[in-house]
Amino acid sequence: MLLLSTGACATRAQRTQTLQVMSYNVENLFDTNDDPHTDDNEFLPDGDRHWTPGRYRNHLQQTARVILAAGRWEAPALVGLCEVENDSVLTHLLRRTPLRREGYRYCITRGNDPRGINNALLYRRDRFRLLGWRSVRIAFTERTKRSRDLLYAWGRIASGDTVDVIVCHFPSRRSGQKASERARMDAASHVRHLCDSLYRVRRRPHLIVMGDFNDTPSDRSICLMSDAPVRRHRLVNLFADPRRTGFAGSHYYHGKWTQLDQMLVSPLLADRLTEAQVFAPDFLLTEDGRRRSRRPRRVYYGFRYEGGFSDHLPIVAEFRW
Repeated sequence: MLLLSTGACATRAQRTQTLQVMSYNVENLFDTNDDPHTDDNEFLPDGDRHWTPGRYRNHLQQTARVILAAGRWEAPALVGLCEVENDSVLTHLLRRTPLRREGYRYCITRGNDPRGINNALLYRRDRFRLLGWRSVRIAFTERTKRSRDLLYAWGRIASGDTVDVIVCHFPSRRSGQKASERARMDAASHVRHLCDSLYRVRRRPHLIVMGDFNDTPSDRSICLMSDAPVRRHRLVNLFADPRRTGFAGSHYYHGKWTQLDQMLVSPLLADRLTEAQVFAPDFLLTEDGRRRSRRPRRVYYGFRYEGGFSDHLPIVAEFRW
């Protein structure tokens, strides 16, 4: 009887599967080559930031270190990346760092951001079988507005379920929060429309919307994405409450932490959640001497090279089947 019980427990354990998902703004992961079609001059060896091959290689290694550390016992199955320049950068990241052992493949948008930064998705082929993906252009109210495309990908996991992923990097607040809000509302409206389309074609979707939204959980753009007239079509923001995610925020500006990086999921996927956290180990942080607090160890602090990781902290969520 004991052997039978043990065998049954082992069978149930084998059927338990986890899906670990990460989102990370990697702070200007540019190569050192000039792209004549974008304004990447700042990140060239003779540019304002003196972006040398050595600094580029260090950024690749630092990014890989964060991804592997965030996964703890194994590398995350899905990693959404913001501020990645091109295919060359991702090829180097996956072939010239310890990530080469993890079996990652990638897809990357082809947006029209003036600086040439894009969104990307890394996926482990043994955990996520990519079925398709596309780069989704956002229609802005201001027709001359140029920004990052949304990355929409879908694939099948070991349980046989299809998972839909949308990686976002909404327009920045550089011109001021209020002045730039319309652009983020446009982006959020496009995401909501895409989610509604998925709800029409998938009876029980496993949907993930993640990235750097340049807005906080209570801002209008985030509420627009999460709300829906039909309750089961709503999205659950896993990072709406900092008391549940282990840290005050993912981005630090003028002495204040805010949660600009978020992950919104369908209710079915929210029910499978086992953990959601801002990944904030000591090695990603340094002292802000002026304010007696801690801040991210950045690649650049203004124009001063720090050789750190990013001006954002990554977020990680784990789901169980």
